[in-house]
Amino acid sequence: MPQHLPRLGFSVGDLAGIGPEVIYKTLLDERLLKICTPVIYGTATALFDDFPTAPDAEHLTFRQLRDAADIAPGRLNAVTCWEEDFALAPGQPSPATGQAARESLLAASRDLKAGKLDALVTAPISKDNTQADDFRYPGHTEFLTSFFEAPESLMFLVDEGLRIATVTGHMPLKDVPSRLTPDLLRTKINLLLASLKKDFGILKPRIAVLGLNPHAGENGLLGSEENDLVNPIIQQFAQDGHLVFGPFPADGYFGTQQFRQFDATLALYHDQGLIPFKLMAFERGVNFTAGLPVVRTSPDHGTAYGLAGQYKASEASFRAAVYTACEVWRERQRGAEPRSAR
Repeated sequence: MPQHLPRLGFSVGDLAGIGPEVIYKTLLDERLLKICTPVIYGTATALFDDFPTAPDAEHLTFRQLRDAADIAPGRLNAVTCWEEDFALAPGQPSPATGQAARESLLAASRDLKAGKLDALVTAPISKDNTQADDFRYPGHTEFLTSFFEAPESLMFLVDEGLRIATVTGHMPLKDVPSRLTPDLLRTKINLLLASLKKDFGILKPRIAVLGLNPHAGENGLLGSEENDLVNPIIQQFAQDGHLVFGPFPADGYFGTQQFRQFDATLALYHDQGLIPFKLMAFERGVNFTAGLPVVRTSPDHGTAYGLAGQYKASEASFRAAVYTACEVWRERQRGAEPRSAR
């Protein structure tokens, strides 16, 4: 059993978005300190003194650090990531807020790799505003996969009764068919099976794979990918004793709530999985990156610039990301022996 509370690094995302607000609202609940030690990457001033709060909002006190090695359990910690002050206008991203997002993420990732943190929770970034000569990644998932030298990773959206992963992620829809190869599909199924066992304690996971085309190709009439690619891979896993089923037509699969018969669903492209997930779990869903040697979660929403500065953003998804990071970390600490299937 773990001997200490997990040290969770929080990268602040784009400061012009709702990241500071949802972090602040999450930290207002003192019970959080009973399950983890939060470590914010960014100055407390920039985070919580420069954006509007409720008139009676509590002022949080942080232990400002230069080095995460000095983290204090039972306290709110903040690691300084930048020195200079910059103008911050809610809802108005700028090169400065993009740079702050990069520096926060990089500093937290370095400390996670160095063992100063146990897990990472990332607030939303603007994929466009975060780009720089030394940061050319379409999102957190791709950056962290590269930074932690993982051969592959898996975008995995989780909620209490709903888990959806994607084979392909942040890429144009027109590129998806050419990227779907037997090796990629096989790799993603293996990552999903491994994560359900290692991270969620499910002894014998049941996985559903969706089809690419309408009606899962209608026996080749509406596309050949199901017959040529998806079916043979599913049959291989079944022959090896895994509970992998499909391909299922995505519309009917979600419309009839067939997903409730499985521990996880594997969508073949981004929107195929994320649209139904966000329809059903937007307020509380969590984005978990499976396949990494470290634990990383995030809320399932973006920067929401249109809400920034109004104190109207819900912290439910960010809070769920914190809980999920703690739960996955503890599951990994319990070792390779999963608990009973569920």
